[in-house]
Amino acid sequence: MLSEERIVEIFKATGTFMEGHFRLTSGLHSGLYVEKFRVLEHPKYTEILCREIAERYKDSGVTLVVGPAIGGVIIAYETARALGVRSIFCEREEGKLTLRRGFHISPEDKVLVVEDIVTTGGSVKEVLAVVEESGAEIVGVGLLVDRSGGKVDLGYRTEALLTMQVTTYQPDDCPLCKDGQPIVKPGSRKV
Repeated sequence: MLSEERIVEIFKATGTFMEGHFRLTSGLHSGLYVEKFRVLEHPKYTEILCREIAERYKDSGVTLVVGPAIGGVIIAYETARALGVRSIFCEREEGKLTLRRGFHISPEDKVLVVEDIVTTGGSVKEVLAVVEESGAEIVGVGLLVDRSGGKVDLGYRTEALLTMQVTTYQPDDCPLCKDGQPIVKPGSRKV
């Protein structure tokens, strides 16, 4: 099993942890941002981390790994590769995560849902809903980082490689805004 110290070491070595004033995808503000693409741009580290997620679910009979576009695509692929199973992803269409590109989830599938970073769990819950609609069995959720400190309840067994308690603020109650610190919206999704 990969130690938490080793996971933190990987994230630090790749510059994944960023400090400043950030507007998260959830709309909340934070002084810490975890830029997953800093680690995902290193295939050897991505393989190590995804292999660890796969290891935690190796006895669950997983037949399919599903993640949300865009960060979850790489994680789903690498985790599925480690498990020797198929990988697909959900992507936004008219603002809603859905299956496209001819992807299909069979009711006979045993699905592992994966995601990079969770703060509120919104994207993961959308993917879980897509899988639930298919009638397939969800064996659990694998995460690189749970920024909620373990507070997000996704309704299924959840394995996070790293759980962090990161303080977030509502925009109208953000001390970083009140201090006049410029805000950055990292990532790719508009909020």
